[in-house]
Amino acid sequence: MTLQQAIMLALQVSILLTVFGFGLRATTADVLYLVRRPSLLGRSLLSMFVVMPILAAVVARAFTLPHTAEIVLVSLAISPIPPLLPGRERRLGGNPSYGLGLMAIAAMLSIVVVPLAAQLVGWYFMKPFAMSSRAIAAIVLKAVVLPLAAGMALHAMWPDVVVRILKPVALVAQVLLAIGVLAILSGALPAVIALIGDGVLLVLAAFIVAGLAVGHALGGPDADNRLVLALSTASRHPAIALAVAKANFPDEPHLGATILLYLLVNALLGIPLKAWQQRRHAVPA
Repeated sequence: MTLQQAIMLALQVSILLTVFGFGLRATTADVLYLVRRPSLLGRSLLSMFVVMPILAAVVARAFTLPHTAEIVLVSLAISPIPPLLPGRERRLGGNPSYGLGLMAIAAMLSIVVVPLAAQLVGWYFMKPFAMSSRAIAAIVLKAVVLPLAAGMALHAMWPDVVVRILKPVALVAQVLLAIGVLAILSGALPAVIALIGDGVLLVLAAFIVAGLAVGHALGGPDADNRLVLALSTASRHPAIALAVAKANFPDEPHLGATILLYLLVNALLGIPLKAWQQRRHAVPA
């Protein structure tokens, strides 16, 4: 096994354990939270799967971007919610049932929606642009559906076991994630820095901020739900985005570095959001 393969394995195991940990905490009521609120479900899907792809196409047309950045922007826009997001939403004070339910529903719908969206994006690039449902299903099943279902099953059958393993599972996931991210950053940082010019950084930041604004506007009257939908709209699945981009533009350079830059910008923009949430919760009702 090469060092790069070991790094990717650490990241994959970290993601599996993280989503498994969500399942250990989740109940059937959490997963069905959105099913029982069809209005919120409709607005959530509109925000994530309709508004963001349209916005990405408009931004890509409005600005003169490097071709790689244009591909990544559109690929991110048609990719569903990332599997690590519910933990971030919970830490910021979002509604955990909404976050888990949205992750599960978005993951299942992405098996159908992402390939269809890729076909539409093909019109934009004036070439076939596709990702098979089988490839999308494989990513979603491994990263979200199976570990979430396994955690929920263990929670339902052996709740005493869950109490004992919850913290160790979370700790191992966090350590592996930190090791993997630092290793990738050390190797890809020069390429990421080289991408900061040419307006790429500003366009990615504008895309993320617009996603936060759209999700906040469509999240409804509950502030905790608005937070969840804002983060879910602005955050996309890097693995699916990279798979879509590479499947259609295999010779395009720096696709991974551009997606990494998006993830770094997304994390940095979350800092003022976290500060605002802390101030909001500190103010007496």
